[in-house]
Amino acid sequence: MQQKFRDLLHQYKVEVFHNEHDSKSAAQISAECMHQTEEILEEKFQYHFHRLPDANRAEIINMINNYVREAVLPPVVEKLVLKQVVLEKRIEALVHLVEKSFEALSGEAAAS
Repeated sequence: MQQKFRDLLHQYKVEVFHNEHDSKSAAQISAECMHQTEEILEEKFQYHFHRLPDANRAEIINMINNYVREAVLPPVVEKLVLKQVVLEKRIEALVHLVEKSFEALSGEAAAS
């Protein structure tokens, strides 16, 4: 029984490693990340002023807003989405490990 669990744990580690380092999986993950990043960035976020600003201040705020949306936000969102997708893949592998463990336990219980 211990050997079965060791084998299952090894399979889990191999699956996680392949998900993170295999070129096909990496390409799939990056495509999924880029798609989700584009969806997030396409959403419109509005800032509402409490008081009406003067024209110079509104222009500066608009420049800052555009800079943040075009230069700062995309890499940050992309990294967050990448971590989310990688964690989702790990959780899927972990669920697979738990299912196989339960199958091994139920098979052992039925055999005895």
